[in-house]
Amino acid sequence: MKVAAYQAPIAACADSQVISLIRQQVVRCEALGVELLCCPEGLLGGLADYVDHPKRIAVNTSADDLDRLLAPLASDHVTTVVGFTEQGSDGHLYNAAAVFSRGDVLGIYRKMHPAINRSVYHAGTEASVFTVGNVTFGILICRDSLFPEPARLMVSRGAQILLLPTNNGMPLTKGGEKIVTQARTCDIALALESSVPVVRADVAGNHDDLVSYGSSCIVDGNGRMVVTATTMLAALVVADIDVGRFCPANSLEAIASEHPQHDVPRMV
Repeated sequence: MKVAAYQAPIAACADSQVISLIRQQVVRCEALGVELLCCPEGLLGGLADYVDHPKRIAVNTSADDLDRLLAPLASDHVTTVVGFTEQGSDGHLYNAAAVFSRGDVLGIYRKMHPAINRSVYHAGTEASVFTVGNVTFGILICRDSLFPEPARLMVSRGAQILLLPTNNGMPLTKGGEKIVTQARTCDIALALESSVPVVRADVAGNHDDLVSYGSSCIVDGNGRMVVTATTMLAALVVADIDVGRFCPANSLEAIASEHPQHDVPRMV
């Protein structure tokens, strides 16, 4: 199948017209025959840890707010995964990603490992998988990809692809171009250990005092880097990937023994 990762300009996270920008990518994906589009973490409104009033950017998913917000992204052919801040019915904020397909929110994944030690986000607990048509996929938001258990659970539940919405926008003293190298190492290791393709979508550029070089890429199930986005620039990266290499849970140990373990640096 054909998949895409949208490397969005970091400034778009604070832009009230961001839905229109994502809609442009959906239209491009329709023209290119893309079936699954991964967008960055926190693309709708930005990351709550970096705003003065986090609840102002949160979306109440217990109402119909999310469906109305994402309605312009409806497509008969493209399923879009997009990051946002969720206002949970339990009163907590979650760093979340919505799966939007054919005009409906099919499900929501909540980040299990918030990136900042004193984050305003509450940790999610479910390693859910989502099925659209004949393809099942899992979602790991940014730092979640550094922990082996969520990916293992998703693959054991049938995930044939792992999507990684990411937002590496941070002060230059904490980030920099080294984050791209770390992300690449992580993605290759994850693909090898899981034996499924990995699709990462990051933000890129400068906004206020934040910078992200952009680590968007697509890696196949053999750990081969298929396509990468140019650093610091917005882009839509597209690739055909093989989703037939699903390995059942009892094969994961064999996969790990066949490939050397990678020493994956921890992102900030």
